Amino acid sequence: MAKELISDVIPSLRLTDNGQKALNWMEIFRISHLPVVDNHQYLGLISDKSIYDLNLNDKLMEDCRDFLVQPHVGVSQHIYEVVSVVSRLKITVVPVLDQEHQYRGVITVFDLAQRFADLVAVNEPGGVIVLELNPIDYSLAEIARIVEGNDAKILSLYVSKSDDSKEITVTLKINQMDLSPVIQTFVRFDYVIKSVFMDDSVLKHLYDDRFELLMKYLNI
Repeated sequence: MAKELISDVIPSLRLTDNGQKALNWMEIFRISHLPVVDNHQYLGLISDKSIYDLNLNDKLMEDCRDFLVQPHVGVSQHIYEVVSVVSRLKITVVPVLDQEHQYRGVITVFDLAQRFADLVAVNEPGGVIVLELNPIDYSLAEIARIVEGNDAKILSLYVSKSDDSKEITVTLKINQMDLSPVIQTFVRFDYVIKSVFMDDSVLKHLYDDRFELLMKYLNI
């Protein structure tokens, strides 16, 4: 939940703080936005771009209310919803409010990226297989059966689709460094493998084996 991602270091601005103080803090914490809070009431975000473009360096936040934007998430919202807000609005911090609309803190893009990396098992050992298939052919049960049938486990899976294609892309993070058996099974079931990411030495061995099989076939 969002409340678990709240930063314990990013400060909020008061109405008596000026634009220059906001810029100083943004530089220290390497962010481009800061929340303005008055007695636990969230008033909005001020951006470094607004301060620079509108020459607000000497202006108090009290006089900058018209330049604040008010994106936020609730304490119980899922990380996916937080990511959606960041992606849509291109902001570097997301304010978090409780059920009474009281300010609880902010989530930084850095902390969000770290938690998201944990969700998709980025730091876990293993390899990645990217499949391309027609949406009507997508079956999570069958994909899991193929992977687990080779004594492997899916650590994370996500589905994406580009605007210029009717196909979907299924990205699998699998807990094995050598994905050769899994790849061979996917090929046997007529899956299109768009790309594979695993240990270079293992991948080279796989390609060498395929080359040798091709040579044997051509010599028949």
